[in-house]
Amino acid sequence: MLKKEREYFILQQLNIHNKVLVSDLCETMNVSEDTIRRDLQSLSDNGKLMKVHGGALSNSFGGNQSVKNNVYAQREKEIIAKKAASLIKDGMLVLMTGGSTIAEMIRHLPKNLNATFVTPSLTSAIALTTYTVCEVVFIGNTIFNTAKMAVGSEVFQKLQDIHADLSFIGTNSVDIEHGLTDTDWEILEVKRAMMKASDKTILLAISEKLNTHQRLTCCGIEDINYLITELQPTDAKLQPYIQKNVTIL
Repeated sequence: MLKKEREYFILQQLNIHNKVLVSDLCETMNVSEDTIRRDLQSLSDNGKLMKVHGGALSNSFGGNQSVKNNVYAQREKEIIAKKAASLIKDGMLVLMTGGSTIAEMIRHLPKNLNATFVTPSLTSAIALTTYTVCEVVFIGNTIFNTAKMAVGSEVFQKLQDIHADLSFIGTNSVDIEHGLTDTDWEILEVKRAMMKASDKTILLAISEKLNTHQRLTCCGIEDINYLITELQPTDAKLQPYIQKNVTIL
């Protein structure tokens, strides 16, 4: 595989999954760690990604979402955002993670919405403050820098005291066999705690994330109540999820 082909594949995986690991890229492309590290360094030098220990992050995952047009799959995420925002009603208590799709959902909330939002995501909390009628609660202390999300015992303790109506979870990968999966233990544990603290769990995912999986399992498919993609619910790709009693929007 040529250098340009490797770089294209790396960026494609980052756009879909937000994070890549050197070890996974080596296995997938059958090249050495040194080759992958040089590729990541080159892409980092050109501002295409954020190089971190053991891999790389997409620029948007690292919190660089200031330019809306740079968001990957913008049109698809707008469709998802409109569907997701329609589920939130006045008086609800809502949990949410971070990420570009969640950010898009926040932009599509009604301006007169009167709800309470609780989030461990710095970017989500800041975006929600533009809704002056809503109450916004940021929970946590220690910040997981790459995801701009609070992690650790304080987050778990606060979530134990919450009984939310809905939790909106940004999705790294999801499939029937493995359920919801991720690449970071700290983020995975926060997602689990948020799901446990809410009546219904809603996953937001562009269709490219469907039928893919990462190394760490967050929950089984049976623990997911809603799956929202840009696809029509009748799309063949979604039928296995419907058969598992997941509501598709």
